[in-house]
Amino acid sequence: MRMCLTGDMGGYYTGAIEKGRDQFGLKGDFVTSPEISQVFGELIGIWFVAEWLTQGCQKQGVELIEVGPGRGTLMSDMLRTIQSFPAMADSIDAVYMVEASPELREAQKKLLCEEDAATTESKVGSHSVCRYMSVPIVWTENIKSIPISAEKMPFIVAHEFFDALPIHAFECVKVPPTQSLPQDKADLSSPSTKTSQPTLQWREMLVSPTPPESTHASLRTPPSQSRETPPPDFQLTVAQAATRHSLYLPESSPRYRAIKSGVGAGALIEVCPDASLYASDFAARIGGSAQHPKRRPSGAALVLDYGPGDGTVPANSLRGIRRHQRVSPFAEPGLTDLSADVDFAGIAEAAVRASEGIELHGPVEQGTFLQIMGIQERVKALVAAAKVRAEAGDKDAESYAADVEKAWRRLVDRGPGGMGKVYKVMAMLPENEGRRRPVGFGGDVSAE
Repeated sequence: MRMCLTGDMGGYYTGAIEKGRDQFGLKGDFVTSPEISQVFGELIGIWFVAEWLTQGCQKQGVELIEVGPGRGTLMSDMLRTIQSFPAMADSIDAVYMVEASPELREAQKKLLCEEDAATTESKVGSHSVCRYMSVPIVWTENIKSIPISAEKMPFIVAHEFFDALPIHAFECVKVPPTQSLPQDKADLSSPSTKTSQPTLQWREMLVSPTPPESTHASLRTPPSQSRETPPPDFQLTVAQAATRHSLYLPESSPRYRAIKSGVGAGALIEVCPDASLYASDFAARIGGSAQHPKRRPSGAALVLDYGPGDGTVPANSLRGIRRHQRVSPFAEPGLTDLSADVDFAGIAEAAVRASEGIELHGPVEQGTFLQIMGIQERVKALVAAAKVRAEAGDKDAESYAADVEKAWRRLVDRGPGGMGKVYKVMAMLPENEGRRRPVGFGGDVSAE
């Protein structure tokens, strides 16, 4: 997944698709919530304003960090909204954009900076000046490049970011005693394999070439995937022996071990080590850690993505998207967007393990979150303003109002496959012993 999406030899986000074609929008492969309606980004901005107010209105040291910013639309709408709250706007030290794609970094700069804004380089990344509030905006390829400071108040947003991180897929198989691993000093197998009886072991699902002259029919491409692409060049096959990943990753959480013992042979799981790394980083920035102590935890993170919200471990969810159609994730590598369901419970597990100074809320459905945040009220205001413009002779105002109405309903749609139901929202906050819930998760704004 990493190679196909962000590889420097022509990944999906790093130059593989034809020149001039965007990944986002109606003419691209998919449409994201910020591209559907400006109100989405405005409400995310309001959520961070509410957290800033509730956590005491820190006067300086605030950082805005977005991982996987796409075209920069979400951050643009957030900054435009925060600009209306001068006290918070003045508290922002810098805006950080964690982006691997040079093409997308350029698109973000055009949106977030003035046309003639200069760019300088440092060991952190590329620096320019934000058009909204004249604060530094910094692009970096990895969040690890952003310094962690106990004095900073980081506000982090990850929208459709975790779903693009590479996963490992595993299947639980029953292994005859003759296939058990040798018991020597280099033996890394779990104690359960050291037996003369058949054992259950996790085996990694490996990417392997499809047979020559394969067709969609011979590969049994499911009906849910378009057959307009060439037959996939690759497929998943079960490893014939344990791998270093299968020996460790499925044993790293009690949730995975429970599936192995409870479901047994045939059980499938997906594990995303990178998700744990990012969750741990967010937690350390907000709540502190052994390596980065923080006397007073501060800041917040908001994760918006799709995946099971009931603690279920994702399985068999790897998907490919091309021109708004589901296709095989193994068809046309580098030209197809890849994603997998997000394990929200896994993110929470990694975060609380990394820092005692944080707590998690959610996930809640996106539709619920946006309605609590006031999406309907904001849309009414926009529509009312559009009607005033229409009465003044603005010919485009009526169609704008209709688009705004259509867009918000799409964002909160709770029907089968609707964005309001499929997408979930999780919040990471400083640990407060259960004294409050954040806005959108059953709480309200109340200054500490």
